[in-house]
Order: sequence, then structure tokens, then C-alpha cells
Amino acid sequence: MLTKRKPVHPGNLFKQEVLIPLGLTVTQAAADLGVSRKALSEFLNGHSSLSPEMAIRIGKATKTSPESWLNMQNKLDLWKVDKKNPEVIPFPIKASDVEDKDEQKSAII
Repeated sequence: MLTKRKPVHPGNLFKQEVLIPLGLTVTQAAADLGVSRKALSEFLNGHSSLSPEMAIRIGKATKTSPESWLNMQNKLDLWKVDKKNPEVIPFPIKASDVEDKDEQKSAII
């Protein structure tokens, strides 16, 4: 379920909860993560999305799961797309259609 409030960009969270408390500069953090300063800066400032590679690097550096970082990015991406194109007409599914399909699956198994 999508929320009405915009999810936090994972770069913002990484900056606020990791870099600032540790007193790390973007240059230091980029070197530690093995990425360019420009790539990290764009991520921290929300100008680029979190890549799976960056999620693994951040996960290893912070001893957190890369999946948790990617989930944040996925929530943000889905929220943005939903806000861009909210008008979708739902398929006309009746309760009887769903029950019929359940019965068909049971008969196959």
C-alpha cells in the first residue's frame, strides 16, 4: 500500500543517520565505499537513485542489509510513479470470478 506522504530518499537517510553522526565528509565516505565523490554526492542529495551495487557497499559499511536500503528506494520509486499517473481504472472483477478460479486451482491440484 502506498502512503500519501513521500518516502525518504535513502541517500538523505544515509547522510543524516550515518555520515553526519560519524563526522565523515563526502570525500572520506566515497573513498571508504570505493565510489566517486560525485556519485556519492548525487545519491546523498537525492539526484540519483540507489543502485544495487551501492546498496551492497552501504550495507557492508554499516553492517545493515542491502535489501533494507533497496526497499527504501523501491518505496520512493513506486510513490513517485503513482503520483505521476494515479488514474487507473480497476478491472471489473466480481467475487464469483475469484471463487471460480479458486475452485479451478483446487481441481488441478
